Amino acid sequence: MRLVLLPGMDGTGDLFEPLKEAMGPHAVIDVVRYPGRQALGYGELEPLVRARLPTQAPFVLLGESFSGPLAISIAASRPPGLLGLILCCSFARRPGPGLAVMRAGLLDLSMHLLHSRLMRAPMRHLLLGRSATPHLSEMLDDSLGQVSVAVMTRRMKEVQRVDVRDKLSLVRVPAMYLQALQDRIVPRRAATLIQQRLSALRVVKLEGPHGLLQACPIASARAIENFCRDLQPISP
Repeated sequence: MRLVLLPGMDGTGDLFEPLKEAMGPHAVIDVVRYPGRQALGYGELEPLVRARLPTQAPFVLLGESFSGPLAISIAASRPPGLLGLILCCSFARRPGPGLAVMRAGLLDLSMHLLHSRLMRAPMRHLLLGRSATPHLSEMLDDSLGQVSVAVMTRRMKEVQRVDVRDKLSLVRVPAMYLQALQDRIVPRRAATLIQQRLSALRVVKLEGPHGLLQACPIASARAIENFCRDLQPISP
């Protein structure tokens, strides 16, 4: 079984390294990476992701943060081989009010500040909390540095208007939500909204910040492995 990882807002996929290491050398993992210089929205990213899905092996799809709506949309279409859906610190619609300061006229300014040295420490604290070790901080800075301001602005605008709740009822595979108890970006009710439409959703609560897969990779890996262990092929 393969695990297909869809990255957070940076889109580089580099921030999955702690999770990949925690899952061990025998885990079969595909990381989808988004273009860092093309300002693509969800509608344009979805075919890119679909083109990277396995065609000859069963797989589990994981959408981290920004990529949750993409993972939901793809799972709702029931692609061949999909056995399960995992959402990590994500959402089916705009996760306000945590991101409200980045709406309207403040959005462009916020994205420019995000790329400035002035905001590096606050961003590390927001995403990683007390787990912002020098190594993780460097990884975060490097990943954000690969993405243009225009790309980040477009992705944030997509987050502000996304709503894929209607697609949740079309998901037929087992689903799990990894919830970070110290998440300062996506509120806890984001999982509740998803569970209202996807009643069989398994919510696993873990101590950690929004960057859960980076800050708490071992606990996250164990939760993913437990979820995947009993998955069975879904009949047409």
